Amino acid sequence: MYIIKIGGNVLDNPERLQRFLIDFAQLSGPKLLVHGGGKIASTIGLQLGIQPAYVEGRRLTDAETLKVVTMVYAGLINKNVVAQLQSLGCNAIGMTGADANAIPASKRPVKTVDYGFAGDIAGPETVNAQAIQALLQAGLTPVLAPLTHDGKGSLLNTNADTIASVLATALAPHYNVKLVYCFEKKGVLADAADDNAVIAHIDQNRYKDLKEKGIVSDGMIPKLDNAFAALRLGVSAVLIGEAEALPSLSTGFTGTTIQLQHG
Repeated sequence: MYIIKIGGNVLDNPERLQRFLIDFAQLSGPKLLVHGGGKIASTIGLQLGIQPAYVEGRRLTDAETLKVVTMVYAGLINKNVVAQLQSLGCNAIGMTGADANAIPASKRPVKTVDYGFAGDIAGPETVNAQAIQALLQAGLTPVLAPLTHDGKGSLLNTNADTIASVLATALAPHYNVKLVYCFEKKGVLADAADDNAVIAHIDQNRYKDLKEKGIVSDGMIPKLDNAFAALRLGVSAVLIGEAEALPSLSTGFTGTTIQLQHG
């Protein structure tokens, strides 16, 4: 099965999003879509007078920001994606981690940074894989917004890359899972200014080197951390690349392939 995460500049570009969803709808077999939407949330937040704040690529979520991301992620973006997939013959069902108790999480503890209402997922064992399997077996395609819940009535803003990774590892015992991160770039780039400088393969040693040299930074770090975590827990392949290239990306012909050891 495919677990695909979409984010970056694709969600806020209607033409790019539609092309991606056409390709996604045509993927055969069970599939699941996880979406971000931080840029849209930031734009709408600013219109409401709420200034976005980040530390190392992760959003700080105070009470007002939580309201905005809930409206934008679980409402505006999620339901628009579901409606478009329905028009393409893909019977999608939109949800958050609170729905069907799909993804419980805990509020991130305050250490050097107070992330506010940010959710940390303990691991794949906390995911309600049975509920997600039931949806898949009913012929539905889950579309997950990047929100989890704490079991005490509060939603938590949770990194969409993390959600995709944890879902992939939770479903890996039941399916041959390919985890695909789609965004606006052609892959992980050796030179941020050169869109064609794609690094075809990254293993753990190369990743360490890329981080030390500052080639990989900010939002790409949690993406790659989650990729390696998924591979260590049984996901068969992790691919990162351009949303428009989904048909070839999903088979590993383009983009960046993440692997524990090269070769």
